[in-house]
Amino acid sequence: MRFVVFGAGAIGGVVGARLAQAGEDVVLVARAAHADAIARCGLRLETPDESVTLELPVVRAAAELAFRGDDVVLLATKSQDTVGAVRDLAAVAPPETAIVCMQNGVSNERAAARLFAHVYGVCVMCPAEHVEPGVVVAQSAPLTGLLDLGRFPRGADEGALELAHAFRRATFESEVRDDVMAWKYRKLLLNLANAVESTCGRGTGRSELIDILRQEGEDVLRAARVDVVSAETDEERRGDLLQVREVRGRRRAGSSTWQSLARATGAVETDYLNGEIVLLGRLHGVATPANELMQRTVRELAAARGAPGSLSAAELLAQLRQQR
Repeated sequence: MRFVVFGAGAIGGVVGARLAQAGEDVVLVARAAHADAIARCGLRLETPDESVTLELPVVRAAAELAFRGDDVVLLATKSQDTVGAVRDLAAVAPPETAIVCMQNGVSNERAAARLFAHVYGVCVMCPAEHVEPGVVVAQSAPLTGLLDLGRFPRGADEGALELAHAFRRATFESEVRDDVMAWKYRKLLLNLANAVESTCGRGTGRSELIDILRQEGEDVLRAARVDVVSAETDEERRGDLLQVREVRGRRRAGSSTWQSLARATGAVETDYLNGEIVLLGRLHGVATPANELMQRTVRELAAARGAPGSLSAAELLAQLRQQR
């Protein structure tokens, strides 16, 4: 099969690079300066053990590709870009093309399934960063990450088994799960902390604010009767498989939301993380004031091109208490 990596940022770039190193056929779809840097100099992968430049084909849009019958699309854009990406793919890719959603949040698979029949969800646990055009960084070694996957909305098939095999050959741990969305909802609860980690400095109040966000999330998912694996099951799965180590010459960046703020993109995926909890709360009559506050705050900071870590968790907690 050929892997079309749509969104070659932190996750897409690292997974694409590792697959190429394992001998897989890979083509990247990337944006602007990142695409230009890859086309000019190759994609540089930095890890705790190596720094290697890979000469990989890259395009700026799906329309530039001649799709093949054996293509598998690894969709790794941010969630706010999924609808546009799927629409672009549907204009040029056969409807039977497999779409593999390697993204945070739980709305991407649904968007892809509107236009494609074969959609897979991946629960991604992969410490990675992309803040410089042409460069992606994988921070765990020797295992690069965990990529458990399954069919959407549930189930497993031969395609999932083939994908898991390819990921394992490329330094990832990967298991096929017929309830992959239950795992992705647990990851969603973990990702609620991104809003705090990306916006608040090292002062007091961060842990308290994160606890409030996650408790709202637990309450909402329970009210919505959403299947979600337990925190204990998730922790047992991860164990100590990921070994985050220093990458020479680089200070470790923050979460994917932190990286979006650092790149001053003007947009973040918070509407599909904290915003997912807000939406479900409104649908099921559960108040979510903390997630509403963080959703709005991060969106405003991104629009203003504000720097990550420039807000105070203590002040946000004070705002929250006033609202109550």
